[in-house]
Amino acid sequence: MEHFQENQAAAPPGERHDASRGLLITGLIIAMLFASLDNTIVGTAMPRIVGDLGGLSLMTWLTTAYMLSSTSVVPIAGKLADLLGRRTVYLTGLIVFMIGSVLCGMSQTMGQLIWFRALQGIGGGVMMPMAMIIIGDLFTGKERAKWQGVFGAVFGLSSVIGPQVGGWIVDSINWHWVFYINLPVGILATVFIALGLRDGRREGRVQFDFGGMVTMIVGVVSLLLGLTFGGKEYAWTSWQIIGLFVIAVISLVSFVLIESRTAEPILPVELFKNRTFTLINGIGFLMSVGMFGAIMFVPLFMQGIVGISASASGTVMTPMMIVMILTSIAGGWLVQKLGMRTQMIAGMIIMSAGFLLLTTMDIDTSRWTATGYMMVMGVGMGLVMPLLTLALQETFPKSELGVVTSSSQFFRQIGGTFGMTVLGVIMNHKSDRQLTETLVPLLKQLPAGRHGS
Repeated sequence: MEHFQENQAAAPPGERHDASRGLLITGLIIAMLFASLDNTIVGTAMPRIVGDLGGLSLMTWLTTAYMLSSTSVVPIAGKLADLLGRRTVYLTGLIVFMIGSVLCGMSQTMGQLIWFRALQGIGGGVMMPMAMIIIGDLFTGKERAKWQGVFGAVFGLSSVIGPQVGGWIVDSINWHWVFYINLPVGILATVFIALGLRDGRREGRVQFDFGGMVTMIVGVVSLLLGLTFGGKEYAWTSWQIIGLFVIAVISLVSFVLIESRTAEPILPVELFKNRTFTLINGIGFLMSVGMFGAIMFVPLFMQGIVGISASASGTVMTPMMIVMILTSIAGGWLVQKLGMRTQMIAGMIIMSAGFLLLTTMDIDTSRWTATGYMMVMGVGMGLVMPLLTLALQETFPKSELGVVTSSSQFFRQIGGTFGMTVLGVIMNHKSDRQLTETLVPLLKQLPAGRHGS
């Protein structure tokens, strides 16, 4: 993992033409930006959407439906890219995403919008890993490192500008254009990618792992639903949540059994015997647990404990994302001098220091102190993030590039959901205990109010 392999992923002659490569990279950047922008833009528009369509109780499903479908399809997209070729799979994902976006904009009820968001999520789940897979095809090791950093920065940029773009669209036009805006941008990206990317598919008869697809989707959706609604919509001990986890376990065990026997598995079990594969995906999972937990709970802490406004608490996160973007770009160049192992260890130490600093926050913590702590964490994440996919692509042959690249995205998305859920449970348990053990006895010690006072 320490040294780059220059000859591992030489691009086909048709893909190496400078003009085609320029068109392709432009299309990839546009596609990744508008796909990753979508969730932050929609989040900003939610109050206006609920005000127009109603269905306040269903609002969370606008995010949940997209998350479920996109996460479930990521590993499948990676395998299909290896079997059918990058161009076919990527363009299909783009088209599905645009169709879903148009249907979302045309929705007349909250129920329609939720179903169309799920369709949009299928397209998004195909698109997100494909950019990294194609970068792995186009470039050799050192160039890969640079472009992985750039594309990681594009993803981070969406979280910074998304709320502003969403607010502008909603205020200047209407919420329908939050979805319609994807159409012209998506068409532009589709044209560039179609012109710049030459397809290559595996020779011979293609075998699809339908059993693996079904059991993975059922297992992942059940797991994510259980994690999402446990302790919120239903108690953790309720039959609904226990039932979802039982279905998840049965489906995922079935998935492992099927994958160990099928000819073309979506996620080959043998990959987990590779130390690099297991280690890198474990790091990605844990990093997402911490990152999404911080993104969710630090603004809540700043509002509820420190007492600053909602808009001001949001600005605490912005410097962290900007630092992460800049460090991610710099990390793509820096890795050539430090090596992957050294840079990853340094990034993890810095990120751990940031998390440690966050644990010291209390009621006296200022907004600027919290911002500084988040920036430290952003530096660590920026150093590590572009290396996760790069390390996998440098370890495995090109024939498995789609599978291993999409696995990195998959474990990070699962980690994000797991992190928000587990940290939410810890916070609720801690809050209940503090109220019971500290506040209630204190209130009992207060003297009773005097009548007539």
